[in-house]
Amino acid sequence: VQLVESGGGLVQAGGSLRLSCAASGFDFDEYSIGWFRQVPGKEREGVSCISTSDSSTWYSASVKGRFTISTNNAKNTLYLQMNSLKPEDTAVYYCAVIPRRGYLGVVVPRPGYEYDYWGQGTQVTVSS
Repeated sequence: VQLVESGGGLVQAGGSLRLSCAASGFDFDEYSIGWFRQVPGKEREGVSCISTSDSSTWYSASVKGRFTISTNNAKNTLYLQMNSLKPEDTAVYYCAVIPRRGYLGVVVPRPGYEYDYWGQGTQVTVSS
C-alpha cells in the first residue's frame, strides 16, 4: 500500500486549499479512505472519510460544512477541498485506508476500526 499526499501549504484564514492523495498497491474499490490530521503534542484526529463503493461520507464536527471529501476511482485518488480555513485547521494532514471487508459504507474511525495504512503527510498552515 502506498499513499502520497500533496497540496498542502500556507494560506490565510478564510482561504482554501485542495489536498490530494494518490493511492497504489491495493484494490482502491474495496476500501474506506480518509483524511486525518495531527498537531504536535496532540493526538491524531479524524477529519473526513469516504467509501469508495457507495461514496458515503463522514465528517468531523469541526470541519462539517467547510470541507468536502471526494474520490476519483479511475485515478485511485482522494481529495479534500478545504474552504473557509481557520488557524485551528493548521496541522499535518494524512490520508489513510481501511479495508471495508464486504461492508459497503464508509468506515467511521473509532476504537476497533482504526485505519491501517498511512501516507507521509502534508503540512497545512493557516495564518490569522
